[in-house]
Amino acid sequence: MSLIHIKQGHIIDPVNNISRIGCVYVAEGKIISVTNEPAGFKADRVINAQNQIVCPGFIDLSTRLREPGQTRKATFKSETIAAASAGITTMCLQPDTSPVIDAPAVVELIKEQAKKADYPQIYPISALTQKLEGIELSAMLSLKQAGCIAVGNANQPVRNLLILRRAMEYAASHDLLVMFKPNDYWLGNNGCVHEGAFATRYGLPSIPEAAETIALAQCLELVELTGCRVHFGQLSCKRSVIKIHQAKKYGLQVSADVAVHQLHLTENDIIPFDSNYHVLPPLRTEADKQYLRQGLASGTINSICSDHQPHDVDAKLAAFPETEPGVAALETLLPLMLKLVAQGIITIEQGIASLSENPARVLGIKSGALTEGFAADICIFDPKLTWQVNSDNWKSQGVNTPFWGQTFKGRVTHTLQAGKIIHCLEKSGA
Repeated sequence: MSLIHIKQGHIIDPVNNISRIGCVYVAEGKIISVTNEPAGFKADRVINAQNQIVCPGFIDLSTRLREPGQTRKATFKSETIAAASAGITTMCLQPDTSPVIDAPAVVELIKEQAKKADYPQIYPISALTQKLEGIELSAMLSLKQAGCIAVGNANQPVRNLLILRRAMEYAASHDLLVMFKPNDYWLGNNGCVHEGAFATRYGLPSIPEAAETIALAQCLELVELTGCRVHFGQLSCKRSVIKIHQAKKYGLQVSADVAVHQLHLTENDIIPFDSNYHVLPPLRTEADKQYLRQGLASGTINSICSDHQPHDVDAKLAAFPETEPGVAALETLLPLMLKLVAQGIITIEQGIASLSENPARVLGIKSGALTEGFAADICIFDPKLTWQVNSDNWKSQGVNTPFWGQTFKGRVTHTLQAGKIIHCLEKSGA
């Protein structure tokens, strides 16, 4: 494995409280020094990071790579290339694959596919229940031993609270993190947009914020009852942020993330009949967006995720309510975070922590920092480099993004995963 010298970059590492111009030295896939050159170090590769930011590689808490089972939408190969180009060095894979991640054999298949794609740091999230049907518990301990980082329900509501309680008790007894996406099945009522002005204007089936907040409140009660560690994924509204803030205040073991598009878009931004705005949970009000931003700035919400869901063209062609929800979002993760910094919502240090340090803490992994001895998962990006979301620059197989054609500021130039350069902007020809 090569010796790499990253020189003269602006190093930002929130864990170690570093924000200065300096150098990073990598050997044997690990960080061996930050700033001070080790004695006798002779680099095989020198990366000039002048006028760029050097930070820990990003950790994405919610992705779909469409394998196994839906290769018409995307593949491990296509999406890991997209992730590398976005500075993402670790991804958590939601359990709603086909087949569902509810058996060790499926976990082994995922690990094999990740190895073939030359991107080993993909952590499967196991299903809470078999086939995500909410009836029988999955073999969580076996799945953990096979390599699952957590257990979760993906987009599927858990309709039976007793089953959820039993699942959380099981998870707590084996120190397993539960990643829970709050959504009440009956209140959600197969809606496709927020219950508000847009839904009324266009006569679309809608989802009230109560579908999220009631499911979240129920789960919080079960957290107190079971002592389970729960991470709430992809929050979308003001009242959810308030409930998480109160839960943390009273000492419950909870954390939360928000999908990056929820921090920028509302129901007012939806272009009628454009299914690229069909997401779950739906885009809500301006007040909800502002509260999500405040929650991120205050630390109530500690992580940003992409909630990457690539689709084929057919999945987005039907009438809006009949299309599949989700956006392809890996490659817009960094520029949308930087946009929050430019708008004064968060600092650059907070933004980087929300994509690295904080997700690593949620997962309990030794990552998300430029600490000596840690694996060299490193992102180098130019915060001033502008680029357009178009077919020349886009890597993901899914082009279902509401940001298509827009120009962004901030682009990754190099990504290192365990000391291996998995993306270099010059090589990519972009």
